[in-house]
Amino acid sequence: MSFVFDFVRNLFLKMLQLVWFGKRRISNSLCIYVKTNTGNTLAVDLDPKWDIKNVKEIVAPRMGTSPEDIKIIFAGKELHNSTIIEECDLGQQSILHAIKTPHQRLNRSKDTSTIEESSELSDLNDSGGKPMNETLTDLPLDDSDLQENSLKEDHRENRAHFFVYCSAPCRAVTTGKLRVRCATCKSGAVTVDRDPQCWPDVLQPRKITVHCENDLCSAPATISDDTETQVLYAHFYFKCANHASLGEQDEAVPLYLVKPNLRKIPCLACTDVRDTVLVFPCEAGHVTCLDCFKDYCAVRLRERQFQFDDVKGYYTLPCPAGCPDSLIPEVHHFHLLTSQQYEQYQRFSTEEYVLRAGGLLCPRPDCGMGIIPESPDDGTSDEACRRIQCIGGCGYVFCRRCLQGFHVGECELQPYEFFNGMLKSGGYSVDPERAKDAKWDEATMVTIKISTKPCPKCRTPTERDGGCMHMVCTRAGCGYHWCWVCQTQWTRECMGNHWFG
Repeated sequence: MSFVFDFVRNLFLKMLQLVWFGKRRISNSLCIYVKTNTGNTLAVDLDPKWDIKNVKEIVAPRMGTSPEDIKIIFAGKELHNSTIIEECDLGQQSILHAIKTPHQRLNRSKDTSTIEESSELSDLNDSGGKPMNETLTDLPLDDSDLQENSLKEDHRENRAHFFVYCSAPCRAVTTGKLRVRCATCKSGAVTVDRDPQCWPDVLQPRKITVHCENDLCSAPATISDDTETQVLYAHFYFKCANHASLGEQDEAVPLYLVKPNLRKIPCLACTDVRDTVLVFPCEAGHVTCLDCFKDYCAVRLRERQFQFDDVKGYYTLPCPAGCPDSLIPEVHHFHLLTSQQYEQYQRFSTEEYVLRAGGLLCPRPDCGMGIIPESPDDGTSDEACRRIQCIGGCGYVFCRRCLQGFHVGECELQPYEFFNGMLKSGGYSVDPERAKDAKWDEATMVTIKISTKPCPKCRTPTERDGGCMHMVCTRAGCGYHWCWVCQTQWTRECMGNHWFG
């Protein structure tokens, strides 16, 4: 009799589903992918006003089961049957996980009335919880901000809680969504044992355990108190909220120093109270608005006052108030700058790394290739140690000491030196960038540098207007024979390899 009862009930539910969904038109359709634990991926169109129970009724026939035998998992939570889809913050092409579970039959004892049975069935159909983004509505994910969970209701709407850098396709700082998957099998069909309470819970591994619904997931066994158990941990990650989901591998970098200004703290520079601020990782937690932070970065970048952390290997800035141990650890925060400024930041960072590693930069105009020469072997001549060639760049051969074209003999003092920073004379400040354009003979000097090479012996600029690579210095008293390619003394090897280029 039980089999007949289930058959009639399922048939009735399917007929009711066809009639109900056939009459209801979907407005503002939401295209969602549903992954099942049987290995299939279903594409369904949903109305954001529907609830999770409607989703189960759509997916159940395609999985060959009844809606009561399915649970829907999203963002680390089993969703409540009465949860409205638009409350889950689903975007286009988001992924839900439908898990087929054995139906728990009701125990119909003689002491159970019809009313009690109906109540138990309602409880069973309404199983699940709220999505994680809803339970974390007012969680700023900061150890010092846990008391902010008791904020008033009027602060809860229209407020971004997570900020990320989306490298593709947005290439910008945007709002983000917190997601979770199994750290072992990378499946998103997991339910977390507890919600994250602070940023270490999210950023550091092995903080929160999960229950994984992937049948193929296997974690190494852990033995405690003579009991062998499998412990699975959560791997949290962020997605951009501004574009349609590109799959479970679509990730964005969390900018965890950028936060909503729940405490209404004024900016340390302009004293304005802004809705979104950056909190420096110093002990005092100094706050700056994003506009002042951009100005602070731009000025320090122009003056090349960023600091290089030798331990962690990044080029960054400290708190402008001079606090110790306040370097920004996540350099993606500098994407708040313009694209041109960030490219300049990357170039300066690379140059600083090369110089600190014992390398040097190609002095050729419009090149600047970073070069890390190999350590000279014992017995290598001084002349060979000074000879550096820009491999992978312009090919320029220059002297390691004076950064001029390679030469034999002692280096000559240059008529002027390059400088960084602001030149000051009697209170008159000069911007180096503007000073480059204010040189009377600058164009002539640049042309000479590009089109000529210095004699390796006397440093006389020499222009080659044709013929072979064998050069003879015409300066009185010099007459040095040298190779245009190697910029060293002319040899039979040069004659055999590149006499005519």
